[in-house]
Amino acid sequence: MAKRSSPEVNAGSMADIAFLLLIFFLVTTTIETDSGISRKLPPIEESEEDVIIKQKNIFTVLLNGKDQLLVEEELMDIADLRSAAVEFLDNNGDGSCNYCLGKKDQSSSDNPDKAIISLKNDRETDYKVYISVQNELVAAYNELRNREFMRLYPQENMDYVQADRKYTDPRTDKKVKDKLKEKLSVIKLMYPMKLSEAEPNKTS
Repeated sequence: MAKRSSPEVNAGSMADIAFLLLIFFLVTTTIETDSGISRKLPPIEESEEDVIIKQKNIFTVLLNGKDQLLVEEELMDIADLRSAAVEFLDNNGDGSCNYCLGKKDQSSSDNPDKAIISLKNDRETDYKVYISVQNELVAAYNELRNREFMRLYPQENMDYVQADRKYTDPRTDKKVKDKLKEKLSVIKLMYPMKLSEAEPNKTS
């Protein structure tokens, strides 16, 4: 009895089908991107001398595992954080800042160049709350920078944040960028952003 040959399966179109499925999944699949904070760390300055920082020049901000905000060891609402940070940065305790409008409280920061904001959180701190606190602290710096930019350069008809956005825009003309860069640098020196973020606490 003759053996029957098994019929061959036509696999010629399998590659086309696989290719179409690949295109389908590439088009329909959504890829989630993690949100984060854009920060440019300052360069490391090598110094043989130890820098002594007075406690009054440090504005301590703590976030615990229950998302409670402690500012200078006192409970505070996030809505009040920005104004408290502005008051600290603009205090002018030693009277050396001729553009500051602070209260000159001797128990607070000496001047904007010495003022440091220290932010620390627990590992259980909610990420959204941490971002909100970050935003308020950065907004405090921007509020003061906006004030001085508009005071020194009223002809620009914009504040510091708008000028910085225009400077970083690739569509901005190079001559305009060069002028803005010089003005932005002046304001940054007046209110340098010294925001220190410590390693999160480990909670049990």
